[in-house]
Amino acid sequence: MYVPGNDERKILKIPTLDVDCAVLDCEDGVAANKKDEARANITRMLDEVDFGRTECVVRVNSVDSELADDDLLAILRAKNLPSGIMLPKVDSVEELQQFAANLNAAVAEIEANPIFNLITMVESARGLMNLQAILEEAFNLVDMSPFRLAAVTFGSDDFCADIGASRTSDAKELMYARQKVVVTAKAFGLQAIDLVSIDFKDTESLRRQSEEGAKMGFTGKQVIHPLQVPIVQQAFSPSPERVVWARGLIQAFQQHQQEGKGAFVYEGKMIDKPSLLQAQNVVQLAEAVEPSGSQQ
Repeated sequence: MYVPGNDERKILKIPTLDVDCAVLDCEDGVAANKKDEARANITRMLDEVDFGRTECVVRVNSVDSELADDDLLAILRAKNLPSGIMLPKVDSVEELQQFAANLNAAVAEIEANPIFNLITMVESARGLMNLQAILEEAFNLVDMSPFRLAAVTFGSDDFCADIGASRTSDAKELMYARQKVVVTAKAFGLQAIDLVSIDFKDTESLRRQSEEGAKMGFTGKQVIHPLQVPIVQQAFSPSPERVVWARGLIQAFQQHQQEGKGAFVYEGKMIDKPSLLQAQNVVQLAEAVEPSGSQQ
């Protein structure tokens, strides 16, 4: 969930929301004349607020904006550093290289030796076309940089503006881009975070969009309002019935393997190795989301 870095009231509310990851924002959620205030506020909040189980990430400004350096220097003054950094509008390998150099320089100024989870954002046609090369370079930079690549996030509104598309509630205009993001991210073993539903009052549209994203293979979804949190968590958490099905399939598969049998019928459907892998994914996800989404 994105939270404007200059809004202390909203940041203080985070521990009450049971959100999985809070993104303290220095970028789009903050007006140009409030950037310094956001940096100072985020640094102070990181040290003063107990966020509980919620992971805290800071979204810095893009490399192209020339504001990211000031963001990094401010964040690194905190004693309790965020677990991750979100880098928006990554359009090229060169921008990622520049960010890595800037982060290395900033970390050299402090005594700690942090390793941040890096989350890159795809927000343009160029960024989408260069995504594979960007991720390859991110892995190349890991040994010489204080980060490890963790996830790819799709920034749909900037992407639509870049290609001249109009946003719709069913997001059909973004199907290709979403598919490319999730497939590329998963090819590198990364989390893939789906687009924001900007009409936070339209809960039914959010539910449909969230369920679609989960079925497509996305790991999670960006939100901008507390009302969206439980809906998204529920959509990305397997139902109790689905977990029971998965555990039963795994047990049946193991039994048939011991008996020397290959494919078999389980609950009216033919089961083979790909079916087993899908069931294992369900069980792993159920264990990973406990206790947030599965108990909503």
